[in-house]
Order: sequence, then C-alpha cells, then structure tokens
Amino acid sequence: MSVHMEPPLPDGSLRKGGEMAQTSSTEAELAAIKSVANMMAATARTAPKGRGVDGIKTMVVDGDDLETIAMAMEEAAPGRPDVVEAAFRRDANSVRQSACVVLIGVDGAPKKPEKPFDCGACGFRTCAALANARRMRAGEDDFSGPVCAIASMDLGVALGSAVKLAADHGIDNRMMYTMGVAVAKMGWLDADVVIGIPLSASAKNIYFDRG
Repeated sequence: MSVHMEPPLPDGSLRKGGEMAQTSSTEAELAAIKSVANMMAATARTAPKGRGVDGIKTMVVDGDDLETIAMAMEEAAPGRPDVVEAAFRRDANSVRQSACVVLIGVDGAPKKPEKPFDCGACGFRTCAALANARRMRAGEDDFSGPVCAIASMDLGVALGSAVKLAADHGIDNRMMYTMGVAVAKMGWLDADVVIGIPLSASAKNIYFDRG
C-alpha cells in the first residue's frame, strides 16, 4: 500500500491533517501556461509529416531569455517598411508581457532525395535542383530558403496543432513571424523557417486586444 506524503511547509514543519494547500491564481496560471507549452511542443512532434520524415524543431523559452528575444526583434526592425518595423516593435513588447514562448521551425531540405517526388511546388523542376539552390543560398534574408513545399506544409500543420491545443486549454496565443525572424538570426533552432508563439493568461488577450 502506498502512502501519500504532503510536502513540508516553508519552515520545514509538516502540514497538520485537514490543512489545505493553497495556490494563488498567478501561480496556478503560470503552471498551466508552462504545462500547455510543453504539450504544444509534443503535439507539434506528433502532428502528421509529409513522406513520414520529421523535420520539425521545437523549443520552449521563458525567464530572462524572453528579453533576449524581444531585444533581437527590436534590432531586426530598422530598415523595413514602416508598418513592418512597427509590427516588430509591437510584437517585442508582447513577448515581454508573456509567460513563455514556444518556438516551432522546420528543416526545409527536400525529403528522401534518393526517392524524389520532383513535384515542382517549390519552384524548381526537381528535388535535386532545389537541393543545389539551397547550397548556393546567401543567407541574407529573414529565413533560409528555398524550402521544400512539403516541409512548409509540415510546419503549417505543426503550428495549427500547437495553437489549437493552447486555445482549447484557455491559453492566449498568437503566431509571430517577427519572433521567428529574430530567433532564426540568433541560431537558437536548427531550422530554416521559424515561427514564435507567445503564451499568456490574462483578463484580455494581449496579442489581439491591444487597446
């Protein structure tokens, strides 16, 4: 027979029988967000993958690293059209208000090059031509392309699965291209395209209700 033991109180003493453990709303909400973040990473992993090849990469980030991401987003803002620069700065502030973020990216290499589909959806006639173009890329754009169209679909499915899970559990979220750009430039994920998903639980959705 197993016996459940209550953890000791802060002063080291044991809780008396009948006493209630109390969790503040802030603590409960933060625990819920982090639990959902981990489940989002898991559901991105188990989401369907084209040709049965998994190129999805994930990471959960919180704490001081959120400020690192926000600063990188602001550094990536200058030199862009006004509306885009404003979006980078706006989203950086949203990251600062978040409890944590989930990063989801994808390796854009053609799948099973030894048995190519040669579908042409990427803009190249063959998977070999795509692979050759990837070897010659300059790496000066927001993301590292060109990317296999099947890999792009995989990323979309993984993202959709993750944000739906968050919404189903009452956690506010938003997919951010801007965050993905900053993370890709920092090289935190071994991925060609990255999208960031900040998470929050508050009285209003800070990612959409910005008034």
